[in-house]
Formats: sequence, structure tokens, C-alpha cells
Amino acid sequence: MARLSRLHTDLKSHYDAIVIGSGYGGGVAAARLARAGLTVAVFERGREFLTGEFPSKFPDIRNNFQVSRQKLKTGPENAIYDVRLGEDMHVLVGCGLGGGSLINAGVSLRPDPRVFDDPVWPGQLKQDGLIEEGYRRAERWLRPVPHAGADALDKYRAFDSVSDALGVKPVKAPVAVSFEANTNPAGIEQPACTLCGDCMAGCNVGAKNTVAMTYLPFAVSHGAEIYTDSPVTHVAREADGTWVVHATPLEGGKAGSQSIVVRASIVVLSAGTLGSTEILLRSRDKGLALSDRLGERFSANGDIVAFGYGSKLSINAIGVGHPSKIEGAAVGASVSGQIDLTDATTLANELHIQEGVMPSALAPMLPVMFLPNGRLLGAIQSLISGVYKGPFAGLQMFFAVSHDSAAGRLVLSDGRLQLNWPEAKDDPVYGRLDKALAALVERAGGSYVKNPLAGTVMGHQPATAHPLGGCGMGADRSTGVVDHKGRVFDARSQAGASDVWDGLYVVDGSVIPRSLGVNPLLTITALAERAMLHLARDKNLVAEDNRSAT
Repeated sequence: MARLSRLHTDLKSHYDAIVIGSGYGGGVAAARLARAGLTVAVFERGREFLTGEFPSKFPDIRNNFQVSRQKLKTGPENAIYDVRLGEDMHVLVGCGLGGGSLINAGVSLRPDPRVFDDPVWPGQLKQDGLIEEGYRRAERWLRPVPHAGADALDKYRAFDSVSDALGVKPVKAPVAVSFEANTNPAGIEQPACTLCGDCMAGCNVGAKNTVAMTYLPFAVSHGAEIYTDSPVTHVAREADGTWVVHATPLEGGKAGSQSIVVRASIVVLSAGTLGSTEILLRSRDKGLALSDRLGERFSANGDIVAFGYGSKLSINAIGVGHPSKIEGAAVGASVSGQIDLTDATTLANELHIQEGVMPSALAPMLPVMFLPNGRLLGAIQSLISGVYKGPFAGLQMFFAVSHDSAAGRLVLSDGRLQLNWPEAKDDPVYGRLDKALAALVERAGGSYVKNPLAGTVMGHQPATAHPLGGCGMGADRSTGVVDHKGRVFDARSQAGASDVWDGLYVVDGSVIPRSLGVNPLLTITALAERAMLHLARDKNLVAEDNRSAT
């Protein structure tokens, strides 16, 4: 597939619409607005990775991590792994053309219907029926399916063999991966998954159904222009209603000296929970009247990544990459199976536990990760024999999602985004997750390791890869930042409580005002599709879901 991004010299001064960010929300917005015939520019702060360019070896990783903590920051600002170390919680997000879709496991689930019964959502979300059409479109484009051969994989069989500790058998998880060669809805030919296990380091096969393989090429085929290395600082509104986007392009992975100012009638913020909230906080500081709820209701989606060390079972949950580092090895997708612990009476008690895979490029870090926790002998053995033999051949990796209180708050401190949630580590969800995961690991004969880097710079804070909220939906500006269509509430003194800024939208995970209890990608995509359906109706635009321009 040809490169989608352009040089900044191609940038025009005005577009019908500017989309900020290129993950699930931004991809949908760019595709639908371009398909409707608008001139569209997409600004992405990260770089573009073509298939085969993702980090596949440990030395590659050094330039693909950016880590920030308070006033400290290391690594290129366009590194694909963006790690935010906080006093109360750590957050990992993806940075690159395609956003988080590049480095997630692709697990695509609908939440329990009771999630949308929560009165925190605007009532219109369920009333107009378009959320169902949003899910239909999301599933058509991302095409999540279970891996039919998952039960032949070591990691799935091991997961199944210990599941009696929880009294629930695993099921095959639907993932946004092509297990057979195909031509996708955007007209892109994709090969079949090789089961290398490297989904979360970037798919070098081209089989993962990322936004960069689906919505974004569709958008470009309809005229959208994509500009990478283009972090946006803030947006402003001119007296005539035109929106002004301010960006500072990167030079060599660092902030450059030149600024970009581009205008549009429509601006869609899709920079993710952290990015969109930060841009609006900066915009408010520069005079844009926004809701006092901005930054509130941050949720970690009851998220945890944990390990089982010393299992007596053969797990084989370390990726082999593509081309494979081990001839004939079949690890599987990053997630093949999950255990669903449901609760018919209390939604907050529901858990979804998934078996995971450590990507091959990160695997050499494993011995070092486990050294601080007293597992010195096994770690040293693996430094000698490699991670595919010895103790790490039995390493279990788990992803789990549930429900938390969504009580975090994002603020600007000294000009940088900061998450405040002092009570996060005490949220009841973590006790429930620890108990369930420890039971699985004990049945496998291993030791439960919630955080192998505890006691280091990581500390004992919880961590999430599924940040939600900050620009939450609400009935009006007293309860939310955006309405049910993603339109940003106007907080000027003369505006009504439910008045919105014409042409300013937020379409990403930041609009979700509570935990979902499942991996959020499918819901983010569905809500984005729904928002674009409403935008098309409001602006008298075409809203067809096909490739034809007629």
C-alpha cells in the first residue's frame, strides 16, 4: 500500500473540515466527511508506518518509546509508544497514523446493554437508534472475528486448562485481524495473519484491520489530505464563525520552530482521551468558552495488564515476529481467548479476562523486568538461553477489563496535561481483578505478578491502556462537555445551557463518560459513526457507507 501522508508544503490555508487525530474516531470522521465531498485535512502528531516498518527488534524499540513524567520527557515526540507516568496512574497510548489501532490487541466487543442505561449518558443516545447503525458500520469496516484455530494454540489450551479456577470456560475472542487473505472494504488487499503474535507492536504482515488499513485509505481515496508529525496545540474561533487550528510540526521527532495556522468551517477533535482533552484545555485557557466539566470523568476502564511467572504449563505467549524468529512457530493473535465473568445483578462486578502475548521486539526486556522482584535466577537463565526457552516459555500474560468509578480528572499543570486521581489505586475493581487473576495463575503453578516493575520508576500505581473520558457527553454544559452528537457545548454567558459551538466536534474515546467494561475500540468507532450520521443530517451531506462517489 502506498504512503497516505503528504508533505507540509502541500497544506492549504483553508479546508471544509479539519480532523485532529487519526485513531478510530478520526479515521471515521475523515472517511465520512471526505466521502460526503468535503475538502478534508487530517492532522496526526505521530508518524506513518507502512507494513514492514514497525519495530521488530529490540534495538528498534529505543526510538519508538516516549516517556513523560511531570516535567521530564524522553524519546521522540512521534514515538509509537506514548507512556505517561503519573503520580496516581500510568497511561499508555499509541502515537502514529492510525492511533491506538496500531498497537492494541484488536479485541472488539460490545458492552453490556446496562452500560447505556446509566443516566450519565444523554437520553438521545438510545432514543434515535443510530448507535445500532454505528455498531453495524464499525463491524463491517473493522471485521472482527474469532480465530477459528485458536483452540490449537498452546496459550489458549493453557488458558482453558486453568479456567476451572474461576468456573467459566474461555471463548474465542473477536479480534480485528484478517485470518484469511482478502480485499477489505477500502479496497486494500490484505494477506492472512501468520499468527506471529506481534499485533501490539504493529502488524508487519498487514493482516491487522487497523484504521490505517481501512478508514484512512478510504478517506484518501475520496480526496482527504493527511499530514503526520503535526501536533495541534489549540483551536480558536474567529468572529465570522471560522475555526482556526494551530499546530507545530515536528522536526526530527522534536517540536519545530515553525507554526501552522489552518482554517475550516468544521473541526473534529479526535486526538484521543488525553489529546482532545489537552487541546480543549489549552483552547479554553486562550479564551474559548467551554464547559466546567472539561477534564472530568476520566476512566481507566477497569483496566489491568498482569503476568503469571513460573507456570508449569507450556504457554508460548511471546511473539516471534514477521519474518518469524522461530521456524514454524504459531503463537496466535495477541488475544485469542477470553473468560467472561458476568453478574446479572451488579454490572460493576463483571470482568473480562484475556490471555495475551508479549511482542517479540519487547521480549528481550522480560528478564530485566522481572529482576527487581526477586526472580533473579530465572531471569538470568533467560538472559543466557533466550526468552523462548526456560522460565519465560511458561510466562502468562493477561489483559483484563471491568468497571471503575470514572473519578479521575485531567488538568493542565505548568502547561502540561496531568491526571489527578489520588484514590485510583484503592478502587474496588483492582481487588476483584487481582483475586481472579491470582486464581488462574495459582492453578497453573505459577506466581501472580501484578506489576513486574513495581519498586522501580513505575511504582505501585495502576496503569491503563484504555483511557476514557475528559470530554464526556452530557445533557447540557452543566453535566458534559459535548452533546450526544459530539458537538462541543458553548459556555459563553449569553448561550443557553444546551447551546453548542457550530462546527466544533469531539469524536473519540474522550466523550465516553464512564467505563465500558470491555475493550473500547468497537464502541469508540460506533459512536464516531453515529456522530457522523448526525453531522451529515444536520449539514445536508451524503452519509452513504460505500466506496462509490456517486
